[in-house]
Amino acid sequence: MRFAVVDIETTGGFPSQHGITEIAIVLHNGTEIEGVYETLVNPHQPIPPFVIGMTGITNAMVEAAPSFSEVAPQIYNLLKNRVFVAHNVNFDFSFVKHHLQEAGFDLHTPKLCTIRLSRKVFPGFPKYGLGHLCRQLNIEIENRHRAGGDAKATAKILDMVLQNSGERLVKEMLQKENREQLMPPNLPAHYLHDLPQEPGVYYFQNKQDKVVYVGKAKNVKKRVLSHFTGLDLSKKRQDFLREIYSIRYAICPTEFIASLLESIEIKRLWPAYNKSQKRFEQLWGIYLFEDNRGYKRLAIDKKHKNTQPLQAFSLLADAHRELWRWVREFELHPALCFLDKTIPNEWPDVQLHNQQVEKVIAWIAEEKASYIIQEKNTAILVEKGKFVGMGTIDHIEVSEPLEPTYAAAIKEAVTPYAENEVIKSMLRKYLERYPHRVVRIVE
Repeated sequence: MRFAVVDIETTGGFPSQHGITEIAIVLHNGTEIEGVYETLVNPHQPIPPFVIGMTGITNAMVEAAPSFSEVAPQIYNLLKNRVFVAHNVNFDFSFVKHHLQEAGFDLHTPKLCTIRLSRKVFPGFPKYGLGHLCRQLNIEIENRHRAGGDAKATAKILDMVLQNSGERLVKEMLQKENREQLMPPNLPAHYLHDLPQEPGVYYFQNKQDKVVYVGKAKNVKKRVLSHFTGLDLSKKRQDFLREIYSIRYAICPTEFIASLLESIEIKRLWPAYNKSQKRFEQLWGIYLFEDNRGYKRLAIDKKHKNTQPLQAFSLLADAHRELWRWVREFELHPALCFLDKTIPNEWPDVQLHNQQVEKVIAWIAEEKASYIIQEKNTAILVEKGKFVGMGTIDHIEVSEPLEPTYAAAIKEAVTPYAENEVIKSMLRKYLERYPHRVVRIVE
């Protein structure tokens, strides 16, 4: 097995924004070092003072150095057909791959992280950063925080891993297509192994166990893995991955239950990296009024504090879609609902039109009835059109219509949750799609 042990120095932490100032590649055949490549690189951007202080690489030192594009062919030839090895491999690999792509080279090679290897081969150390690990293993680092010194130290760590029956482990990690290396650098591998392949809600937590992201899935393990695949080099994604220190989850009987719980938890926990359900909810409503000709008219408008619409929506598009549905199902004239701006040659009869609008209102009132949705062993309780909560009902008999005694027992079994516009929208769509799953409660 042939390895290329790589270390780089950079102007910052994100490949799309920062440049490489130095790169070193130690070629290793699995038994011994075959050669070493090392060069300074002109990043064509200023090196921040704190980086200069840490690495000792100054702007003057890289001024006469080659650009990465000049050395890219040689670097690509050294790396191809070898296993890319680095300490915290995703950092080095993401930079090298990005800058090679900009130079016209597409690097496809397996990669191996000596941090993760060392945790398995040398368990029990307090820290596994390069400096800490080398001290624990009595490896002397010459020229610390320079690419050559750090790459040679990493090569010695690889040597020690291979000498301690690490070859089998290396093969196992490569056979798994580097899944563990795609995980966030601060997330221990056992969190991934313990995830269920069932519907549920998962929580990414930071170093202080604070939830930074909540998600739902039909298959929790598969969905969590999908967060860590690909090579998104953006600052936002790398910040996100560095924040993840642990994962917890809640198994749900169905994906729909998981969707409801996800929305509840996002509103409750307000995680830093959830965006979709945290936007300001500009509510829209469908309102009823009578014009000066006696027509009862339906119109979409922004939801006002002191007025109650027939139905409210978080998105204007959803309000339009619902009103068009009413127009089609109850044979209303689009112009009398402000959906058609053209003036018709003949307006419908006022009385007949108003009767149809009354049917819409009666239908909405019917929709605001009390009912439960049963998903496997879980009931979702809605009272007078308002989401109350959900809970397990293994011991309660459910039949249509549901008698008040059974309804009271279900309410006792249900965990109450706060309603929000996302949940209201999900329930409305569910009723449209699966009306046969709804069990009405006798008032």
